[in-house]
Amino acid sequence: MNELNNTGSGFDLSSMSLPEDLKKLDLTQCACLCHEIREMLIETISATGGHLASNLGVVELTLALHRCFNSPEDKIIWDVGHQCYVHKILTGRASQLRTIRQKDGISGFPKPDESPHDTYIAGHSSTSVSVACGIAKAMQLQGKDNYTIAVIGDGAMTGGMFYEAMNNCDHASRLIVVLNDNNMSISKSVGSLEKYLTTLRNSEKYIDTKRKVEKTLTQIPVVGSKAAKGIKMTKDSLKSTLLGRTMFEDMGFVYLGPVNGHNQSELERVIGMAKTIDKPVLIHVKTKKGKGYPPAEENPGEFHGIPRFDIATGNPEVSAKDSYSSAFGKELCRLAERDDRICAITAAMKYGTGLQYFRWKFPERFFDVGIAEQHAVTFAGGLASMGQIPVFAVYSRFLQRAYDQLLHDIAIGGYHVVLGIDRAGIVGEDGETHQGMFDVPMLTTIPGTVIYSPSCYEELRVCLKKAVFANRGLVAVRYPRGSENVSFNTNCLNTEYLFMRKGISDTLIITYGRLYNEAYIARNMLAEQGVDCDILKLTKIFPIASEIISEISSYKRIVFFEESVGEGSISEKFGLKLLESGFRGDYSRVAAEGFQKQNTVSGCLEELGLTAGKMAEYVLSGGKSDAQA
Repeated sequence: MNELNNTGSGFDLSSMSLPEDLKKLDLTQCACLCHEIREMLIETISATGGHLASNLGVVELTLALHRCFNSPEDKIIWDVGHQCYVHKILTGRASQLRTIRQKDGISGFPKPDESPHDTYIAGHSSTSVSVACGIAKAMQLQGKDNYTIAVIGDGAMTGGMFYEAMNNCDHASRLIVVLNDNNMSISKSVGSLEKYLTTLRNSEKYIDTKRKVEKTLTQIPVVGSKAAKGIKMTKDSLKSTLLGRTMFEDMGFVYLGPVNGHNQSELERVIGMAKTIDKPVLIHVKTKKGKGYPPAEENPGEFHGIPRFDIATGNPEVSAKDSYSSAFGKELCRLAERDDRICAITAAMKYGTGLQYFRWKFPERFFDVGIAEQHAVTFAGGLASMGQIPVFAVYSRFLQRAYDQLLHDIAIGGYHVVLGIDRAGIVGEDGETHQGMFDVPMLTTIPGTVIYSPSCYEELRVCLKKAVFANRGLVAVRYPRGSENVSFNTNCLNTEYLFMRKGISDTLIITYGRLYNEAYIARNMLAEQGVDCDILKLTKIFPIASEIISEISSYKRIVFFEESVGEGSISEKFGLKLLESGFRGDYSRVAAEGFQKQNTVSGCLEELGLTAGKMAEYVLSGGKSDAQA
């Protein structure tokens, strides 16, 4: 292991045996290493983009975990996983950090096939304690005496799975849950849980007083140590009298904390204490999100997930003001001015979904339910049953957590609920856990559902208006991450479908959403090579209008390009309807299969054969493009 150089800095992590060598550092060296890690994070993420504030907040905590436990034999599970960059640095991947979230680079989330230190894949919230409970039970059954550690944020505690898991962990030995309490989830923590945590945070005054009293007593000659021991024997009853039992203790956990998450010595002392307890333990750690970088400390929500940015100013290279999310949020505000029945719901993602505008303008009709998509949907059903018009804005891959509620609590009763499905399709660098490729197959299994997939901001506005005021039942408006890319005439828009015909052609391209722009460019590329083709742009993609099938049955060749998994997709349903109608021409489709790995959005679309160039290539080759998924 390399020692610090004479300047007090300069770890060569590549020459260290990690994480084992971390145990050899003294506290001064630990402080220097934490400083270096923060500099590494800021420098790297400013160039690549990624999750910054959450990682800056867990530097000392991550170091303490790896100094106090023996990974990978001891299993560390990161909830959500976006705060695992420090963990990756300390487990031998510092040299790869510049590749994070890039094609063929390391993932921005824990990934077991990347390292044995990444215990379990994570990209969604509130799953860690369930995983940890299962692993701890398995270790008991296998006769192993290793520890299992779940690290979960206070924001993730709003998810119901956390409580379901805590309720079933009472007999799991060597299980430690670390509550990383930064008083700041992606959006501000909400509800009764936040009030409860505030009470626990305030209990730190009691903890500090107890420690000072014990320290003073032990310094008294002869009787001091006995007096301190006596106080220790009565501390449980004293704490119960002053603070009452915590809900964690009622669930069978020993509660330790709050602990200063940036005090290395205190962290490691409390973790050491937890290791001696033969019961499940919850360690309440207080950290500061964005610590060490003033712009992130002042605005941790902005630096949760950020594109490339200027280190000196903290300003991102790409403005988030111009996006499908902001267009959706602003249009919903405009509609809400007309009708006071409209309510907006988010699951702790008001900034990500553009609902901050609604929150500022109509706070009494805005509801942030925390990371609780299931509750959000059923809550929307309750609002709808009383005549309100609830609009739930949610990321595509997070909506799938509420499938049963959509089916049972909304669709069966026919309640009018509107879904604003953000990040639909490829999202890029966040990889498999975040790509929005499954909402279409999921929603089309729910009877009575209407789905719109607009191709630009203006079409998003007209679709949202129709979804709110003209449709009934469950209605979804889905749109991609980022800003619009438009080469076509935006005056030719509607909420149903649109044909672009050029003379007489026997080839038809079908698509929807942002892929319409790619198809439009591909059509022009083909025309330059003497190949004519028509385009059918779907806006209401489901249910499929019966007249469309008869209208396209005369084509000799039909190609459907779709930004979704192929199984259960619209293109699959089109093929079935064409077959049932007696279509005799050639029908093929280009869609995704399986999970899509991290890459840029354009890189992913290129690999799937969904860019203009790949579309043209596919048509010219007669459907033999090697890019087809």
